[in-house]
Amino acid sequence: MLLKWLGVEPVASSSWFLVLLPFGLAVAWWAWADGTGYTQRKAMQRMDEKKAARREKAMEALGQLDPNKKKGKR
Repeated sequence: MLLKWLGVEPVASSSWFLVLLPFGLAVAWWAWADGTGYTQRKAMQRMDEKKAARREKAMEALGQLDPNKKKGKR
């Protein structure tokens, strides 16, 4: 947008629609991700992965888990 406003080529010769299109797409993505719960699901998934890794590390530290034998997801 700044390049268009300052008149830097080849952006200056492009239409404003093409220059502003990425901003509109970002707003649409944000609205869809929040509306469908995608953002919250991804945050919960990351939290669950951290919790599982923390639990596994604690079990190894206590000597209750064989470090050579890794279990898959339950």
